Formats: sequence, C-alpha cells, structure tokens
Amino acid sequence: MTDDHSSSGYWYDEHRRATSVDVLNLMRQYRQAEADMRRRTRDSMGMGETDLLALRYLLKAEKEGRVMTARDLSALLRISSASTTALVDRLERGHHIARAPHPTDRRMQVIVPTVETDAEVRQTLGRMHQRMVQITDELVEDELAVVARFLSGMIHAVSDTEDLDQELRDVVRQMNDGEDAGDPTAR
Repeated sequence: MTDDHSSSGYWYDEHRRATSVDVLNLMRQYRQAEADMRRRTRDSMGMGETDLLALRYLLKAEKEGRVMTARDLSALLRISSASTTALVDRLERGHHIARAPHPTDRRMQVIVPTVETDAEVRQTLGRMHQRMVQITDELVEDELAVVARFLSGMIHAVSDTEDLDQELRDVVRQMNDGEDAGDPTAR
C-alpha cells in the first residue's frame, strides 16, 4: 500500500507562507472583481463608465461642500469640452444631475447630483461598501499599517511613469543605435 499524504495536508499542517506572486495574483483577482462590480453597477443604472465616474466626482464634491462646473468635470475626466457637454446633457436627461446657478459667479452654472441619484448609488453600492468596511475593521492596527504601506507602495509603483518613460527612451535609443550601426552616414 503506497499512501502519498505529502500533498494532502492530512498528516502535516499546511502552513505555507504566501509568496509575492500569490499576493500579486490576489491583487489581480481583486481588480477583476472590482471591474466586474463596476460593470454590474453601470448596467443596473443604465450608464457608461464615464457617466458613472462623473457621478462619483459630483457626489464626492457635494459631500465635501465643493461646487463642480462643467470645466472642472472636463479636467477630472480628461475629456474635451464637447464631450463634457454631451455627458452633462445625457446625465441631465436621465435625471441624474441638475444645473444650478454658481453661488458666487452669476455667469456660470454648477452641476449637482440629484437626490434620487445619490439614493440610487447608495442603494446599489451600500451593502458592498459595508462589507468592505467590516473586513477592514477586522484588521488590528499593525495589520492596517502593513496593508496601508503595501497599497501606498503599489500605487507609487504603477503611478511612477518617470522610470517607465526613461526605460522607453532607453529602448528607443538602443533600437536607433542598432539601426545607425549599419548606416555609415548616421554618424
């Protein structure tokens, strides 16, 4: 009888430490789950990704007591003024936003989310947000510090385009140097 219990964990505790690859794979799975959630949210609200992102910015500004103009929205979304006009018109037709006079500049209008939209977003995302807060609240202070440090580092790693830009310049220079090596007039 040849019983191989080495991989089953039956005879031995399987206390394998998570590797960096395991953590990166979990992050990839989280990003996919979050993308799926955003798609479901957009579908349930009948909106596109830019529409939902615009509402997110508008709701955040309202919560912080800031006013948001079409120009502000255009800058945040990195879209043209024509695209912003179409977006605002579409959100207004869907009763997701309203235009109101600017509090200090009579020449301008501000864009505000409707009460119904705020309620719809809260209803759609509220339970999920509560679960996320609950999971985070279960962490002890040291764990929170480690997670915060890790996520801050990952944000920096993917946001720091300076290194990426330099790597791209190096690759292009190497490619050009290779092409120039065969061309005697290039020097």
